[in-house]
Parts: sequence; structure tokens; C-alpha cells
Amino acid sequence: MEMSITKPAAKWFINELELTEGDSIRFFARYGGFGGVHKGFSLALEKAEPNNLGAEITEEGIQFFVEESDIWYFDQKNLHIKYSRKYDEIEYIVE
Repeated sequence: MEMSITKPAAKWFINELELTEGDSIRFFARYGGFGGVHKGFSLALEKAEPNNLGAEITEEGIQFFVEESDIWYFDQKNLHIKYSRKYDEIEYIVE
């Protein structure tokens, strides 16, 4: 699995979550919600220290990552994170 994040998306996270250089954001599968990959699960995020990395990318001084234990959620696909100016929100693309 590979990850990518655009600079505008990274800046959105920095502003919305009041992040500072060196912070880390973990993406993980949670039970419930509406997910596009596995029925009954959705993508969640939290500010957390990395542990047992499965995939990662650093942009604007922030590390974005998925732990090995959550790689199953992406079903051997890649995660692309983009910012939508039209909706002023983040888009998660799993392909």
C-alpha cells in the first residue's frame, strides 16, 4: 500500500487540527459509519505517535500514516488524500 497527500490537504489538516511540525496523524479503520472499502467500516483519524508502520508519508512537516494492523481496510489498494476547494474538505480516494 502506498499513500499520497497533496500540499493543500496537509495544510488543511495543520489548520483544522492545530498541528505543529513533527506531529503525526494516524488513519485507521473503525467499526460503523459509511466506508467505501468495506461495508460496516469507515476511515477514521487521530493525532497519535506511530507504532508498527504499514504505510506513511510526510508533508509540510507532518507524518501521515497507517499502522500495519489497519492495512487490511485498504484491500491492497492505495490511499490518496486531496483537498477539495469547492467543498472546503478532505477527499479520501482508495484505488
